[in-house]
Amino acid sequence: MDQGRATHLTAANGGSGVVVGGGGSVGVQIHQSRRLPDFLQSVNLKYVKLGYHYLISNLLTLCFVPLIIVTLIETSQMELDDIRQLWLHLQYNLVSVIICSAFLVFGLTVYIMTRPKPVYLVDYSCYKPPDHLKAPSHSFMEHSRLTGDFDDSSLEFQRKILERSGLGDDTYVPEAMHAIPPEPTMAAARDEAEKVMFGALDKLFSNCSVKPKDIGILVVNCSLFNPTPSLSAMIVNKYKLRGNIRSFNLGGMGCSAGVIAVDLAKDLLQVHRNTNAVVVSTENITQNWYFGNKKSMLIPNCLFRVGGAAVLLSNKSVDRRRAKYKLVHVVRTHRGADDKAFRCVYQEQDDNGKTGVSLSKELMAIAGGALKTNITTLGPLVLPISEQLLFFATLLVKKLFNADVKPYIPDFKLAFDHFCIHAGGRAVIDELEKNLQLLPIHVEASRMTLHRFGNTSSSSIWYELAYIEAKGRMRKGNRVWQIAFGSGFKCNSAVWQALRNVRPSHNGPWEDSIHNYPVKTLSE
Repeated sequence: MDQGRATHLTAANGGSGVVVGGGGSVGVQIHQSRRLPDFLQSVNLKYVKLGYHYLISNLLTLCFVPLIIVTLIETSQMELDDIRQLWLHLQYNLVSVIICSAFLVFGLTVYIMTRPKPVYLVDYSCYKPPDHLKAPSHSFMEHSRLTGDFDDSSLEFQRKILERSGLGDDTYVPEAMHAIPPEPTMAAARDEAEKVMFGALDKLFSNCSVKPKDIGILVVNCSLFNPTPSLSAMIVNKYKLRGNIRSFNLGGMGCSAGVIAVDLAKDLLQVHRNTNAVVVSTENITQNWYFGNKKSMLIPNCLFRVGGAAVLLSNKSVDRRRAKYKLVHVVRTHRGADDKAFRCVYQEQDDNGKTGVSLSKELMAIAGGALKTNITTLGPLVLPISEQLLFFATLLVKKLFNADVKPYIPDFKLAFDHFCIHAGGRAVIDELEKNLQLLPIHVEASRMTLHRFGNTSSSSIWYELAYIEAKGRMRKGNRVWQIAFGSGFKCNSAVWQALRNVRPSHNGPWEDSIHNYPVKTLSE
């Protein structure tokens, strides 16, 4: 046996066992044999649960197989004379056959014409800013000090937030924020928006070989910057899109607006046949930097960074062959009727008239409630029947017997292969990892996106998807769950299914840095 590759486990007679990896290095040690039964018990429970899920998921198949076999045997025993009699009977009832055939054809036609059209994600691109816009933590703090807008307490608060944020030193801030003093002018904000949107769209059109004139639907979302003419009009003007294009500009909808934009494009693609739709998701920082000293309004300065994404969707059947993904579900949850939820992410002025976005201390609790509502709707659509039965049984026991039973948390790892959790901050990712009982690899894309690009608002879920592709983990049939939170308060989910083994597109955001990831972060 090749000792360089073999792995051994020994534990007997009270001795110790070691795991020996390549080169004979010691990896894991079991010091006492009494721990072995616990290990075996956990393994047995794991396989019992897997067996249960397999049995329930294939229960219909297992029940119908004997029935089909019996039917085939009975059919094979039918005499040839019986078949001839049946054929003669049909010949003399030609009218009945024609009527039945007509109803069948009519029913199939109605079904084909009215069924929802599949929506394909042909490709997408993420904007990667130039290196001179990078803002390492030490430069960020020095710049904040030199502006003279922040007192010592605010500077120390920002330093602590940066240390705990999960952001690395390669994130980007706009050109206007590199100047001393900063220049948050309308011209600078337009310049930021154009560079991000046009940079993403140029790559998208190049990678897909799509002409701008082929775009029939355009949806742009940006929460805090809404100039006149609109951002969508800026794109129409830049690329000379056709005059009858259906364009929409979504504003003030927060970090979850990217999923909302996809949902709107999906609905439009159900109405307009043989059409391409482009969704552009971004956020603008230039005119939304906070220059005051209110702690709750300083947090966005430390988290939000430059970024944007452009997505090409299609309802053309011919595009299925080249598309990366198929849209399976979109589930949207809005908690705006609750006053606390409505105000937990709130743009306002402080006592000195400085404008910024205030984050409530109750934000995580409100996000948790919104997530619970969202997955209550999403669960029955995606979870295997085995998980739904366990959830229902727990709920039934609790209701009928008033028992002190912990609510069963469905295992979403059985429904999804990959998770793209909005990189809103380390606390958001930590909370979802804990509540959904995910493994570190499931939140790796979110953590690394936060580290490399920061919180890019609604586009962060696309940087995360690009990370999974760059790592070569996306396989045909894999399901992806994109989940994002936004002001209002909203929790929105999109579910995609890979149509092939997906490779990263040319000039992707991770192309020159994926070999450096994953890196160790504070929460790990």
